[in-house]
Amino acid sequence: MSTPDLTRRLVAELLGTGLLVTVVVGSGIAAQRLSPDDVGMQLLENSTATFLGLTVLILLFGPISGGHFNPVVSAADWVLGRRAGTGLTGTEVLAYSGVQVVGAVAGAVLANLMYDVPLDQLSTTERTGANLLLGEVVATAGLVALIFALARTGRGMLAAPAVGAYIGAAYWFTSSTSFANPAVTIGRIFSDTFAGIAPGSAPAFIAAQLVGGLVGVGLVRYLFPGAALVADDVVVPHHPHEHTDPAEHP
Repeated sequence: MSTPDLTRRLVAELLGTGLLVTVVVGSGIAAQRLSPDDVGMQLLENSTATFLGLTVLILLFGPISGGHFNPVVSAADWVLGRRAGTGLTGTEVLAYSGVQVVGAVAGAVLANLMYDVPLDQLSTTERTGANLLLGEVVATAGLVALIFALARTGRGMLAAPAVGAYIGAAYWFTSSTSFANPAVTIGRIFSDTFAGIAPGSAPAFIAAQLVGGLVGVGLVRYLFPGAALVADDVVVPHHPHEHTDPAEHP
């Protein structure tokens, strides 16, 4: 068995990120229409669909590309693995991030088409305030720490349900409802619905996510100093080689 070539991995990231945004935006539209007077029920419906959809998408595409679907995760993979010669290269991070953004925008457009939402309207949902940005830092840091902790301790195959559960929970325990993903944030600009974010709010959200990614990397380096050895297996194992027992590497 050989490592999937870069083109196949990029297609997997394109489709995975696109369908993730379709799930987020589509379920947001459905929730808004099914429960028009109950924002709490809308959030419950949206978060449940995202939890289940993300889990399935990681299971489907993870064995090909790792199932990153997130530029912060791809960048963290490079940062942690570069000294050990594992994980993505800098060129691959740029390629992954590019297709993730394209996929995210396409996914929002697909959701709009399915629900007959006008394609020429950007989101008008303002999401501003230091409290929301702090929520994004917390959500993204926790996501990065979780992913690499699972890989480092040989539990990468649990990443699909664990990551899905974390994001589903973070919808509720973070003030920002846990975007935690620059590509998804950009994609959600293109739908003026419950799940959208206004273009003017997106840059600060993305900046907070990058800060959260750095915090997450710092936590991983401190708590799991051998994480670089398993960067090839993030988010889920997708390389043919096998690593030695993580416990053997302090």
